Order: sequence, then structure tokens, then C-alpha cells
Amino acid sequence: MRRKHNAIFGVCLVLAGTVGCMHCASLPGSSGRADRPSTTLLSNSFFSDMMYLQDSASARVSSYDRSGRNVDFRSVAPGKTLELADIPGAGCIRHIYFTIGGPKHYLRDLVLRMYWDGETSPSVEVPFGDFFGLGHERVRFFRSLLVTVNQGTGIAGTYGFNSYFPMPFANGARLTLTNEGEEVVGAVWYHIDYEKLDNVGDNLGRFHAQWHRENPTEAIGEKINTTIHNAANTDGKDNYVILEAEGRGNLAGYFLNVDNLAGGWYGEGDDMIFIDGEKWPPSFHGTGSEEIFGGGACPNSEYAGPYTGFHLVGNPDYAGKVSMYRFFVTDPIRFQKSIRVTIEHGHANNFANDYSSCAFWYQAEPHAPFPALPPASERHPREGTDPHDLAFQKFEELQKRVYEAAPVVTERKPEADPEAVQEVLASLTRKIPQAIATQDYQTAIAESDRCIAAIEDMLAQIKSAGTQ
Repeated sequence: MRRKHNAIFGVCLVLAGTVGCMHCASLPGSSGRADRPSTTLLSNSFFSDMMYLQDSASARVSSYDRSGRNVDFRSVAPGKTLELADIPGAGCIRHIYFTIGGPKHYLRDLVLRMYWDGETSPSVEVPFGDFFGLGHERVRFFRSLLVTVNQGTGIAGTYGFNSYFPMPFANGARLTLTNEGEEVVGAVWYHIDYEKLDNVGDNLGRFHAQWHRENPTEAIGEKINTTIHNAANTDGKDNYVILEAEGRGNLAGYFLNVDNLAGGWYGEGDDMIFIDGEKWPPSFHGTGSEEIFGGGACPNSEYAGPYTGFHLVGNPDYAGKVSMYRFFVTDPIRFQKSIRVTIEHGHANNFANDYSSCAFWYQAEPHAPFPALPPASERHPREGTDPHDLAFQKFEELQKRVYEAAPVVTERKPEADPEAVQEVLASLTRKIPQAIATQDYQTAIAESDRCIAAIEDMLAQIKSAGTQ
């Protein structure tokens, strides 16, 4: 893990030096002499915000306990909305953090919304997990420059969700979290770190995020679910649509999730980005899915970098759930009137798979109305029959049984076998997560079954002791 962090830090330093030198060379009257003092190198460097003293102030909105005690979280009942922040005036959100203890489907039952400058139609409306890259409700820890998901107690505990997108506003910011599921979300801890400003520039776009899903995509042509074939796509009209936006703005990135129901390599589909209403061929036409996300041919193992990643690859044979990301940090895709971001689902759209996505962009307001989100139950991921998903489902079954049994075992602790309790906890927090991480799914399933049986034995012993 330290090697990954060092690599990202190294990329940032290279960018810092490159950007500074480029700007210095373009200064009017600059001779490029090394002995000439220059502040441009500093003002355009990657980490300049940390160095400069400004007439502004920083602040945080959080879930801390207003009584001074330690109940620093909020719960959200079904159908209720948690007001995360209502910030007056001008400013810029710099960092958002969450950790959440919730039921099985909280990642897609919860909806994150953001409103800028008093608008009534949200600029951000996304299922919570999808905003942070967990689009299948299958946990992967990864680190990019803009979104990071960190460990708590492995995949059995809570996770640290972090966003570093800058989010400017001129006249107020409002953020909410709505529980559209059927179960209580018991604990939401959060921080929203922001900078207070007198004003923001007129040329700053507002941050937007939107979720889409097509489940399944419609397979086109005679060669259905076939990787290599000779059909042609000369219009892009049947592509999966990641984003359609109207106005002036910049595409900042997206997460893409594929549940590969058909099996085999699904990723011969090209990305096509149509700018300002143009026809095919568009200004951006790719050569395959893996190229978008910075990978070599047909990635079957996971990686995560500053701007690109395949951070979830469920199975080495490409079956089941896959998630990937691309952030346009140094190369935003600009549009003046509209943008349509699409990708083929298989070459010439010949694969029928479950596609979903979360797109991020900045634009001048007003934005076009968002399509309505489907009900929470229709947002839930499919439960697959591939090895990765079967292991994950069995692990979820164990987690549920542990949570159900915990109050009984805690209350009747003298009657529970302490060694058996410790063995179950060790498997829950270490052994099974490690097996899933290394794709040893048979071990994960067998160990989950063993722990479930051990819990049933414990409960039976406690019940027997209580009747004697």
C-alpha cells in the first residue's frame, strides 16, 4: 500500500513541476533564466493552496454531538431526509467525509443531493454508494485523487468515504441525505469541510453529479454476446448513455459499473462523446473500454490510480461485477451547448448486460432537469451466481447472523464458548475478507458456512443452559 501512495505522490510532484515550468516559460518578457526570481512557479504549483495566505476562513459542518457527549452520529428513518448542511453566503466545499452503519442495501437506498445558490432542483442526485464508486454494493477500498474509500474493520465494518471535488457556490449550499429504503439507517457520521469566501468568480461552473442505469442493455445485431465480430456502429444511437447535459461546462469524470451477465470479455465497446449536438463521428471516439480507464488489453485484475482504475474485478474470467473510473483532472472535456457521453455495450452494442454509472461535471446554471430516480428496490444490484458474488452473498448472510445473535451472546456471555466467539470474530474480520480479496472464493464460502453453524451451536447451548 505504501508503494501505491508513493506512486501517487510522485505523479503529483511531477505535475507540479511541469505546470509551473510551462507557465513560467509563457510569461511576457521572461527569458527563462534560472537566476531570475519568479513567483509563478509557486502560484501554479499543484499544492499552492497550502502555501498562500488568503482573506478567507475555513469551517466544517459535521454530525458531532451538540451536547458535548460522544453520540456523534445521526440516524435516518425510512422515508426521512437528513439535512447535512445549509451553508449561507459564498464559499467552496473542499472535502466531504462519511462513515455509515446501515442495513444491507444502504449504499443504494440512501440518496445524496446537493443544491447550490438557492436552486430548488438539485445539481447532485445520486445513490450514496455510486457517488463514492461502490456501484454494485460490493466493497472495494481504493485511492484516487478525487474519491477514496478506506478501511474500517475490513469489509465487515464501516468504511471511510471521501470526496475531494471542489464545489463552489455564490449564495448558499444545501446538502441532504434521504433514506428511500425500508429499513432504518442507524448511524451516519459525516464532515463537510469548506472555505468561506466573499464571492466566487463568474466563470466557475457548479458541481453536478447524476446516476443512470440500463438493466439490462439491449443487445443489437446478429452476433449477440460475442466478443469479436464485424458489425458496424456508425451513429452511436444505441450506446449506453452515461450523461446528457445542456449548457456550458466541463466533464470531470465518471464511474462505470458493469454486471457481466453474458460472460466472456465484454469490453470491446468504444466510448463516444458528442459535443454541442454534433453527429457521428464525434469529437471523442475511443477504441475500447479498457483504454478509457488506462488499462492494458482486457484487465482481469484490479488496480487504482490518481485518474483511472478498474477498482472492482469480481472474477478473472470477466463474469459478474466490474467497476471502473476515469477522472478528467488535467484534461477536462469542455462543451459550450451540450454534451452526450456514451459507451458501446460490446462492439456495436451486441452485449446484454447490467450497466450503471455516476457522472461528474461542472456547468453554468441552470442545468437541464434530471430524469427521476427509480424506486430504491429497483436500484438494488442483481444477486449473481458467479463465484465472487456467491462468496459475497454468503459473507453478508454471516454478517446478518452475527448482528442478530450478538445481543443474545452478550447478555448470556458466561454460557457462550469464548474460543468459539473469538474464532467467529477472527473469521468475520480477517480470514473471510482476506479470502475474498485474494479471490479464494471457495474458502470464503466454506468459512462463512462454518461460522454460521458455530453461531447456531452457540445459541443452542445458551438456550439449553437457560432451560436447566
